Amino acid sequence: MDIAALHAEYSAGQQSPADILEAIYARIEAEGLSPIWISLVPREQALARARQLATLEKAKLPLYGIPFAVKDNIDVAGLPTTAACPAYAYTPAESATVVTKLEQAGAILIGKTNMDQFATGLVGTRTPYGICSSVFNPQVISGGSSAGSAIAVATGLVSFSLGTDTAGSGRVPAMFNNIIGLKPTRGVLSAHGVVAACRTLDCVSVFAETAHDAALVLDAASGFDEKDTYSRQPGTGAGAAPWSGAPVFRFGVPAGPLEFYGDQHNPALYQATVNALIALGGEPIEFDVAPFLQTAQLLYKGPWVAERYAAISNFIGKHQSEMDLAVANIISGAANYSAVDAFEAEYRLADLRSITKKTWANIDIMLLPTAPRTYTIQEIEHAPIELNSHLGHYTNFVNLLDLAAVALPAGMRPDGLPFGVSLIGQAFTEAALLPLADKLHRKLATTLGGSKRHLSATPVLAPKQPPHGCLLMAVVGAHLSGQPLNWQLTQRGGRMLRSCKTSRSYRFYALKNTVPPKPGLVRVPGFEGPGIEVEVWALPADTVGTFVDGVPQPLSIGTLELEDGGLVKGFLVEPTATENALEITELGGWRRYISGLK
Repeated sequence: MDIAALHAEYSAGQQSPADILEAIYARIEAEGLSPIWISLVPREQALARARQLATLEKAKLPLYGIPFAVKDNIDVAGLPTTAACPAYAYTPAESATVVTKLEQAGAILIGKTNMDQFATGLVGTRTPYGICSSVFNPQVISGGSSAGSAIAVATGLVSFSLGTDTAGSGRVPAMFNNIIGLKPTRGVLSAHGVVAACRTLDCVSVFAETAHDAALVLDAASGFDEKDTYSRQPGTGAGAAPWSGAPVFRFGVPAGPLEFYGDQHNPALYQATVNALIALGGEPIEFDVAPFLQTAQLLYKGPWVAERYAAISNFIGKHQSEMDLAVANIISGAANYSAVDAFEAEYRLADLRSITKKTWANIDIMLLPTAPRTYTIQEIEHAPIELNSHLGHYTNFVNLLDLAAVALPAGMRPDGLPFGVSLIGQAFTEAALLPLADKLHRKLATTLGGSKRHLSATPVLAPKQPPHGCLLMAVVGAHLSGQPLNWQLTQRGGRMLRSCKTSRSYRFYALKNTVPPKPGLVRVPGFEGPGIEVEVWALPADTVGTFVDGVPQPLSIGTLELEDGGLVKGFLVEPTATENALEITELGGWRRYISGLK
């Protein structure tokens, strides 16, 4: 059910969106609603939607005819929102912003999925609508709280689904069901029309079979929403990821042993993932994971539990007896925290943010297990709070520290269950994380979700050029790697992407009276030279202004044509400065010239 495969079938006339819908509803009718679904869009309504799409221009609809599902804490006009608590149910007149955006992109909603009640849990068992289990073993938990959304994708009922993620709910179910779980930066996807868990931390998340599909959904659903107080508009250079186009990148791995809570298989699979990332050009850098794990402890062992109480305060006082016992016990624990506790926790979080921020000076991304291990449904029933906390060991800190993450499959265990890892980056790096996740996914997995379909048959997600949040800058002289002004690039977070030549229409000069020695590049239309060696660097867009401001006369920054016809910004010189300069065009580059001076 990947998006490219469906679009290919539609284009070839092999199937229509209506055919796909009929097959989906027939499966649901045969298999039953429970435990995946809480409510469905009526079949005839969905088919009417398919007929309406047939009258529109397909090229303008990136998700044309693509079936999807949403977690039942996300509003859909005309369908009840239960948050997996029947006593809480209401029927909204307006759909959540993300649902509206996806439908405007051509997607067709099938229904609303099962979840841990009030999005409180990482297990998928805290629901009156039937316990969800992994698609690989009915005795093993599915992960939660976005359990039904993950299973709907893993079983091939929909191409993608929406969940929510406060503590890891958009990532843990992805691991347990062998799919992609995208947790964007807080505020990238609007939370208007979403039942809050912790409103300051909540994210709408995306489940898909591939990173390629997750990226398509992200593009269609993202954007600032004035209806959402916590919606965010990234500024220039926000989430700049020059590493994403570089041949080498740095990834963080915890120093010392990781916690797997006694699991015997996952440590080896994690190490295999480290090795795979090295093979893709990654340089492993050890970091102290302790302050990140200390941050994670704040989420459920601190006053953020009170924020969960605030989200349903008008309901819980009268209906606590109608709630799942574990959920009620967790949320009612808010009574143990005071306003003083809340401020002290904020101060502690500020300290931890300051400490953890230093880690990002040494790494580009972080690689962690998505969850330490999995558990059976029976094990969760015997210790619902303790074992749930184990599952959030590597996820709970991400939203508190304003990070982005992509969970991806990372191989199968000897017992037939999937393992998964997460790539974690700084705020607004989700678009850069996804292509790397796609590469890593393809090295570690072969099939999609719980199916036998091959990942290799799906489209590769190529990194964006220029890298996200960056501008390309070609340097030709003293800014080359190893040269005296290269620090002006590296101190701004720049990363070299490649070495190449300009087109043949450039003359090259060694300028006089420059310190350190500098060359000058001049474009001469019609000139047929050898082309001049340059390095193409990615610079975070918000640092380009200060870089350009430091360029001395007679040099300037203009547009350079490369040997492949591409255009990038780069160093040029005023033609008058070449009148008394030494032409060195035939040498083809600055390094060859300065080597002759030694």
